[in-house]
Amino acid sequence: MPYSFINDYSEGCHHEVLKALIKTNYEQSEGYGLDRYSLEAAEMLKKEMKRDDVMIHFLCGGTQANLVVIGHTLRPYEAIIACDTGHINTHESGSIEMTGHKIIPVLNDDGKLNVAKIEAALAKNPDEHTVKAGMVYLSNSTETGSVYNKAELTAISAFCKEKGLLLFVDGARIGNAMMSEGNDLWLEDYARLCDAFYIGGTKNGALFGEAVVLCNPCLFNDFRHSLKQHGAMLAKGRVAAIQFWALFKDGIYYANAKRANELAQMIAEALNECRIEMAMASKTNQIFPILPQELVDHLAEKYDLGIWEKIDERFSVYRIVTSWATEEEKVHSLIKDIKEFYGV
Repeated sequence: MPYSFINDYSEGCHHEVLKALIKTNYEQSEGYGLDRYSLEAAEMLKKEMKRDDVMIHFLCGGTQANLVVIGHTLRPYEAIIACDTGHINTHESGSIEMTGHKIIPVLNDDGKLNVAKIEAALAKNPDEHTVKAGMVYLSNSTETGSVYNKAELTAISAFCKEKGLLLFVDGARIGNAMMSEGNDLWLEDYARLCDAFYIGGTKNGALFGEAVVLCNPCLFNDFRHSLKQHGAMLAKGRVAAIQFWALFKDGIYYANAKRANELAQMIAEALNECRIEMAMASKTNQIFPILPQELVDHLAEKYDLGIWEKIDERFSVYRIVTSWATEEEKVHSLIKDIKEFYGV
């Protein structure tokens, strides 16, 4: 069976997560996220972001987190400004539209939004005859592997406050963003600059789970009602929370993301040596090389690579993704096979 470089959630979970789940397996606890493990995990994350005035809930996955936060937050006539490449606009099967909220997509700039693009989107929806933008949604790291810096997010945050927009950050790969080269955004910054964000676990060592962080008190009221209504309130809430406790207890969360990034960048360096161009620059665990079909065919027996965009009959953009659990030996093997193909 070919070794997969298609995504960063093919494996199960980090062994410390599994150990914590096994250790607590036969304990009885209160349900629906009111157990001591959920409370302890939330306190641990509050310390990470140096805030005790935020609200934290543990959900199953990223699409669910996006759906619940947006559905809970916006009034019926309000919409969300997002990149055209944004996950809610491309890979969530109309879940946001199902709530009755329109997504206002704008062309991305290296996978990112900026103040000028948000302002232009507002100008196109000026009055009560159009939807009213109520939220700006962005991902960090982005769907194309790029990363916002503190200056960029600060500028967006200030503009949102000025215009009365809520800022929500999809953090499915927030660990990869934080551990990318040159990063200057940490959890305490997200808690200060955003109205809501989430810390992704599914793609960074958990079996499943995202920690939703509500930073703006105006979002606190009745959030548990929204969780229940959207089918997001786990009866066994501790199962998600224990995983975050295990990942953050000894810095495993950060180590996992760092390792995933480093392995992807090893592959990127090898591709550069072979003079293979990248469709998009990335310092995270997703890279996007432009590969000839003959190379992909040559590698297909041993490796699964995910196609991102077809360019022509000969070339396509592929997405190569590494994870916390990617075998380094397989990375070296992939690099060796690519270099041999090019005679490097």
